[in-house]
Amino acid sequence: MAKKVLVCNPIAEEGIEMLEEAGFEVDQKFGMSKEELTKMVPPYHAMIVRGSTKVREPTLDAAKNLEAIGRPGIGLDNIDVEYAKEKGVAVYNTPTATTISVAELVFTHMFAAYRNVVAGTNSLREGKWIKKELKSNEIYGKTLGIIGYGNIGHEVAKRADCFGMKVIAFDVVDVEDPGPANMVDLDTIITESDFITLHVPHIDSTHHLLSTEEFKKMKGSAVLVDCSRGGVVDEDALYEALTDGEIRFASKDVFAEEPPGDNPLFTLDNFHATPHIGGQTLEGQARAGTQAAEKVIAELQKRG
Repeated sequence: MAKKVLVCNPIAEEGIEMLEEAGFEVDQKFGMSKEELTKMVPPYHAMIVRGSTKVREPTLDAAKNLEAIGRPGIGLDNIDVEYAKEKGVAVYNTPTATTISVAELVFTHMFAAYRNVVAGTNSLREGKWIKKELKSNEIYGKTLGIIGYGNIGHEVAKRADCFGMKVIAFDVVDVEDPGPANMVDLDTIITESDFITLHVPHIDSTHHLLSTEEFKKMKGSAVLVDCSRGGVVDEDALYEALTDGEIRFASKDVFAEEPPGDNPLFTLDNFHATPHIGGQTLEGQARAGTQAAEKVIAELQKRG
């Protein structure tokens, strides 16, 4: 009898085809509550889930046949990874699938901030021509500080170097090949950067990594771009920093609460945002889906 794979969130059709061609029975069931998932999971040997599907201890306890979980994407905070391993379940993510997509979004936010793209668009929609008021800057020659120098951080650094920026970076682990970046401490990033971009997970040690004290140390002309994880930046402190003019501008793709609801940041003209779309490109999603499928296939075939 063929092993069964439960796909809990949409993935690229190429990934589904790969699973079926490998001889597995694939069921796609989206939008399940945690209770529905726990009830449905027992016969399945593998699951593929995205961030909105939570795989916690009760579900893992019910998953008597489960051998592998595939996560198309980087973060694994929606899965109780250590408990899964205790139960003998292999957990895989696709850490490089959307790297380029996120790196490109960082520059989308940087350019939008420096060149007043949103203000320019809104003024034209209102029938106004405010060319002289929209003074802007080049990113050429500016200092980009990267907090978290993994796959995405490296890709951001390479592109910044091509734009003629000075790149400095910080990471808690030793970086063997920093490429165009000069590795510095976190305080140097905070005090010397014209742009700061974050690429770290949201864990205890990074919760509110940037808060009131850090914003007070930044340049008054600094621009913050946050495409990391909600909770890394203290949003209340960010609002105060933007309101008080401690920093010039901020852009976010991630929020502590998603959707963010009545977040006061959206009342500010010096704030832009996107709805967690860092990895949401056709190319990135195709890579994420196929890479997750490949890893699940390999694990199920290995176990026989």
